[in-house]
Amino acid sequence: MKSPSSKARVVSAQRSQVELRSFDLDSTLAEDHTARAIWAVVERLDLSAFYAEINARGEHPGRPAIDPKILLALWLYATTDGVGSGRELDRLCGCHDAYRWICGGVSVNYHSLNDFRVEHGEKLDNLLGQVLAAMTHQGLVTLERVAQDGMRVRADAGAASFRREATLRDHQRLAREHIEHLRRELDADPTSHDRARRAARERVARQRSEAIERALGEMPALAEKKRRSRARSGKKKVSEARVSTTDPEARVMKMPDGGFRPAYNVQLVTDVGSRVIVGALVTNEGTDSRSLVPGLDDVLRRAGGVPGTISSTVASPRTKRSPRPRGEA
Repeated sequence: MKSPSSKARVVSAQRSQVELRSFDLDSTLAEDHTARAIWAVVERLDLSAFYAEINARGEHPGRPAIDPKILLALWLYATTDGVGSGRELDRLCGCHDAYRWICGGVSVNYHSLNDFRVEHGEKLDNLLGQVLAAMTHQGLVTLERVAQDGMRVRADAGAASFRREATLRDHQRLAREHIEHLRRELDADPTSHDRARRAARERVARQRSEAIERALGEMPALAEKKRRSRARSGKKKVSEARVSTTDPEARVMKMPDGGFRPAYNVQLVTDVGSRVIVGALVTNEGTDSRSLVPGLDDVLRRAGGVPGTISSTVASPRTKRSPRPRGEA
């Protein structure tokens, strides 16, 4: 019989207790887990181009590289999980069973993850072609009907980073003078204790100068576009062309909320039956009218076939002048 005055006995949590657990990573995932399916796909891909760039060979000194299969599988699984950040993926590799299973005990960090994605863009694009070709061969992607649509993606550039050509040339001259000044400082005192800091300053100044040169390279095409726009509109004066020094390829576009901001126009072509993206195109055109043909060319390049029917929100110039509705092309 319990006593009302006595203290209840319970088993409390002891989270500071050190425990030793014995388990294998393979037992942490179900046999039909998505991570296993992605790994099986990656193992069948031709990754010879990735292995060819690894410097650690045979008995030569040097730290072994992380297997490209691991890095590729991590990013593919992260994509299915809605993760696009290298830092977030790094965190998941330390606490999530699926990501730890893919790593298989190999230590990764966000630097290696981000470098892999940035430095191997063309190779990853070729891998997508391999996957689409295999899916098309197996009948998983038929291309009987595809849909193309675009969306505006905000660029990193701020409105204040846009400069006219005369201003850009002034900045370019100042940047070059700054680089020369920093180089003379390094040459005059090569043993200085702050040599590393000076070298870092020179590197930043050089990157700034390169960004300005890229912006100047974009200026002729943008100025010509402004000239054509003035000729079509009949206006005597059109605002002078300006290019961003931080994101030269970005253009100011009208966004879905009605505002105007620096952005890119991303066009996606999807196989309607399988809902697999079979084509992708990024442009800096403010309208979609010129994206239909390049988008279909990308489908042909990636999937190796021509779609039977195309449903698109992309309007051609003829469609804009006539009352005919958008739709199947």
